Amino acid sequence: MRALPASRWVRPTLPLLAGALPALAFPAPSLWWLAYAALVPWLLMLRAAPTGRAAAVSGWLGGTGFMLAMHHWLMPSLTVFIVVLAALLGLLWAPWGWLVHRMLGNGAGGGRLAAAVVLIPSGWLMAELVRSWEYLGGPWGLLGASQWEVRPALRLASVGGVWLVSFVVVAVNTALAALLASPRARRGAVVTLLVTGVLTGAVWAWAPGPEHHGGRRIAVVQIGETASRQERFARGEQLTRELAGRGADLVVWGESSVGFDLNSRPDLVRRLAGLSRLTGAPLLVNVDAQRSDRPGIYKSSVLVDEDGLTGQRYDKMRLVPFGEYIPARSALSWATSVGRAASEDRQRGTKPVMMRANGLPFGPLICFETAFPDMSRHLVAEGAQVLVAQSSTSSFQHSWAPGQHASLAALRAAETGRPVVHATLTGVSVLAGPDGERVGERLGTERSTATVSEVPLATGETLYVRFGDWVVRVALTALVAFAAVEAARALRSRRSRDEVTLPAPARR
Repeated sequence: MRALPASRWVRPTLPLLAGALPALAFPAPSLWWLAYAALVPWLLMLRAAPTGRAAAVSGWLGGTGFMLAMHHWLMPSLTVFIVVLAALLGLLWAPWGWLVHRMLGNGAGGGRLAAAVVLIPSGWLMAELVRSWEYLGGPWGLLGASQWEVRPALRLASVGGVWLVSFVVVAVNTALAALLASPRARRGAVVTLLVTGVLTGAVWAWAPGPEHHGGRRIAVVQIGETASRQERFARGEQLTRELAGRGADLVVWGESSVGFDLNSRPDLVRRLAGLSRLTGAPLLVNVDAQRSDRPGIYKSSVLVDEDGLTGQRYDKMRLVPFGEYIPARSALSWATSVGRAASEDRQRGTKPVMMRANGLPFGPLICFETAFPDMSRHLVAEGAQVLVAQSSTSSFQHSWAPGQHASLAALRAAETGRPVVHATLTGVSVLAGPDGERVGERLGTERSTATVSEVPLATGETLYVRFGDWVVRVALTALVAFAAVEAARALRSRRSRDEVTLPAPARR
């Protein structure tokens, strides 16, 4: 059998690898600085593609590689189905591939580069925005989220959310690609990089930040891996007793920490109320069980004080596709036979809930929901002084997922100017202050313990909370304007061709 030419398999493999490269900027590798150049190989491939169609195919392949790299830890759960999902989501980068080829190809000069550093990041944002829809998997691995440790980037997030950070990162990559491959645009590329640096520095120095105002002591109980729901509850009790006399204002257990419906288990409610009296603080537990008052399984944040159930309850609204429900289950139920997909769909909550503990207003989020910037922004706009996220990564303990999930606390804190408590059943528990800086002790995946940290509170309103996703609106406007210009140009070109091909009038 004759071997296939190397180009037959190298050509599609290179975009896949180039698209996967930015994943190294996220935890666990955490090579955050790589994000500012990680797109350059992919951009150069798209620029050099022979046609716009070929660039679109390379955009699709690169997007598939990026999705596979960012979600590789799902392979044990979804097996080969993850490849299908990645390929479908990768299609979102096909138009972006064509756009890169259009803006950077054919010896682009300074004028076209000026448009490219706006349009190429705008096109990237559209791909991120569409795949951020909860039914397509949600906003896991947005490029800007890789900068959660970089203080100037966190300040950018306070102005325009994670979208502004993604925009800046892609703009820098675009300028670097032009600097390397477009001699006519090199001066413009240098100017772009300098202007980007100056503007980022100006935002860091002058953008309004949160004003620290007092603090509260918040305890996190990380139960760790256990063999049963009974053992899980008992371990939570044991660890919470260690918090007696430590002055906590709120005690937070992780996601799925209670595997029983508390409405039908008054004995467990009494035990939790006893813990509240012992510690002097309300307990925010997380129930993952069949409800007795309505059909279906819900994941719920439930507040318990010394008198028992307070009536404050939040039911998770945004569920993990395949992990907590199967989209179009009647057609895709076979997914349960090839991976660890949900055997029974969880039910959705209908609205966000503000809770109050010892006079502290806080907004609960459950696991996957911390990836959505709009949810935390809404809670803060409604008056939340703290965002409390309950999570569990028990299925992915030894992967990159726990670290990536925990890193979102810093980003959400910086966007909203409010501290974030990320408490896990198993995983990585962290607390982030209003500026996104870490507060207290980081609890790794191997820990089973309880800690108390002084969490600084803040007043004031970030520009992102005030104006919302304005970066996305600007990006969409820029792309619509570009499409209008391209359509007008194509129409003029067609008219010119028609005039040239009109037959000459007959002589008489």
